[in-house]
Amino acid sequence: MTRPDDTGVPVAATATPSLDELRAEALAWGRKPRSRGSWYVTEHMVRAMRAYGWTIVVGALGQPIIYLLGLGIGLAALIDAPVADAGSEVSYLMFVAPALLMTAAIAVASEEFTYPVMAGFKWRRYFYGFNASPLSSPQIANGVIAGAAARMLVAVATYYGFIWIFFAVVGGGVPHPATAWLSIVLGVLAGLAFGIPLMAYAASIEDDKGQFALVQRFVFMPMFLFSGTFYPLSNLPDWLEWIGWISPLWHATQAGRILTYGTPVEGGIVLGHTTYLLVLAVLGYLLARRIFEHRLAK
Repeated sequence: MTRPDDTGVPVAATATPSLDELRAEALAWGRKPRSRGSWYVTEHMVRAMRAYGWTIVVGALGQPIIYLLGLGIGLAALIDAPVADAGSEVSYLMFVAPALLMTAAIAVASEEFTYPVMAGFKWRRYFYGFNASPLSSPQIANGVIAGAAARMLVAVATYYGFIWIFFAVVGGGVPHPATAWLSIVLGVLAGLAFGIPLMAYAASIEDDKGQFALVQRFVFMPMFLFSGTFYPLSNLPDWLEWIGWISPLWHATQAGRILTYGTPVEGGIVLGHTTYLLVLAVLGYLLARRIFEHRLAK
């Protein structure tokens, strides 16, 4: 069918699309971001880290150097006797090295799962912008987790590299490198086990009244000091040992030491520690997902 234009030349008539056609076209355009939504949010979170990129670089490189040199030249020099752990006798520095690696991951988690989450809901409110697009609330939560996990992976891999180099210089090397590298994966899991429940808590906060400072002082620091980081947990009084038993840091550290030493212990011990970390991460994720859906539906 044709119709004349203003000059009298016949042109093809353009049919007006129906509402169903417009809806189908909109859905077609939305399928791609919907299918890749978690990765889009991950990309945003990683790009946002460029604002404090030097902090990440300095922390990832400086922290292992300072800790390993401080303990190796300072405290470890005063402790000549080997530490008996899981049936193995190792130097004091080797005893604390896996614990410091796990602590590095949890320290990153305490940063990435607190203020950035608060910014997304309260200060900059970009989570609501994401949710107004085809992205879903669970995808936003997934992206936050994946972005934080990426930074944790860089931190623990760097830490492990410095541990390898440091022990190669001082002599002896890592006792069991065939399994010690799995500490990198375990460290990320430890960070998620601590960080995802913390993300759920951060997502539930309506107003910042210093809650995150309290978490640092009364959750992170006691966990760091009383989770067998610098001495076996059995050295603590009985009434303090429970902090280690429920701490993701202690479970990750114990499994990391077994992997690093190559101690011939039952595989069920490592599996038990890993399962505990997985349960914390999964339960935290289910809670965080529910809170994200509730807040973003407002």
